[in-house]
Amino acid sequence: MAKVKEESEVRRRKKHRIFPWIFLAIQILFLVWVIVGASSGGSCPPDQQGACEAGTAIGVGLVIAFWVAVDIILALTYLVFRLFRR
Repeated sequence: MAKVKEESEVRRRKKHRIFPWIFLAIQILFLVWVIVGASSGGSCPPDQQGACEAGTAIGVGLVIAFWVAVDIILALTYLVFRLFRR
């Protein structure tokens, strides 16, 4: 009886929390992508500067929208797997 309790305690302690690290890595990748995208719009000719800035803003906006969509999908996936473990 005591041996069964010890084995169950060991199994409870061995939970690996991989999801937070994956989530953090994805957040860092998106942050780098936004920073690089925002800084890449400065190399335009002077007469096309307005269009270049507008394109940069649209591109960064799309990356942020994609970032939000990925975060929502990750959150829903995490909740579904967490409910199935109970």
